[in-house]
Amino acid sequence: MKDHVNLTNESKVPAHEMVYRKLRDLVLFGEIAPGQAVTIQGLTDQLDAGMTPVREAIRRLIAEGALDFMGNRRVCVPNLSVQNVNELIFARQAIEPQIILLATQHATPEDIDHLCRIDTELDQAIKIGDVTAYLRGNYRFHKALYALSKAPILVSIADGLWLRFGPSLRVVCGRIGTLNLTDQHKETLSAMRAGDAEKAARAIREDVIQGMEQVRHVMTQTA
Repeated sequence: MKDHVNLTNESKVPAHEMVYRKLRDLVLFGEIAPGQAVTIQGLTDQLDAGMTPVREAIRRLIAEGALDFMGNRRVCVPNLSVQNVNELIFARQAIEPQIILLATQHATPEDIDHLCRIDTELDQAIKIGDVTAYLRGNYRFHKALYALSKAPILVSIADGLWLRFGPSLRVVCGRIGTLNLTDQHKETLSAMRAGDAEKAARAIREDVIQGMEQVRHVMTQTA
């Protein structure tokens, strides 16, 4: 799997954009833990990139709410509060079912087969306890669903929300393990294959609630 889930032709992507994507992935998949201070110089070494593109990537991620500037040339991934999680639950429940309604209308049998293959890989990651593969596979599954909606504004909002809660998913995995993770992917795909957009939307809403409630539970314990 490529480092970044967006499978565009990397040879055509500007170098500064590649640095942004690499840093975004470090944040999104919890490679930089929430609250962990990292230096700008440390990131340039980790990303094997120049100071200027790293600074630009940091600036973009701060604007997106994925990083906080701490002073003394350090940044960190924000820790989520319980109130933050409550807001994220509200936002995801409002947006993602609508995306799935649209995705179901556009999905072909081949699209659904592709989603099933991603979900099968995700099941294997859960079975063997591969946290990194789980986090990347879960995001890849949702991104593939989003792409079918042909709703770029909604997709952009939904993807931005992942940057807010994604880092905490690794914390959740560390607390409860992959075998205790649940989802409604198969229910969603079954409804999509049947052309039942409303049922698919309800399933993805339940998927969102289950996942975010696990985040809220862990955040409550650490608050």
